[in-house]
Amino acid sequence: MEVPLIELDARGLEPPQPMMKILETVATLPTGVTLVAHTDRQPLLLYPLLEQRGFTYETNTQPDGSHVTHIRHR
Repeated sequence: MEVPLIELDARGLEPPQPMMKILETVATLPTGVTLVAHTDRQPLLLYPLLEQRGFTYETNTQPDGSHVTHIRHR
């Protein structure tokens, strides 16, 4: 069975907009759904906030230098 995904493209936004959009989205993220967030920079400041909220994450750098972070409930 495939895990449902929600895609969020936060590229091209000035900080802290990408982090704010991601946090708004995870606030309503259903259990069992993975948020796939696309950002221009690695969202280092986001990680402790996700951990506090009970989420796990994995970020991968893309060939164009952007980042893709997979976020799911712990």
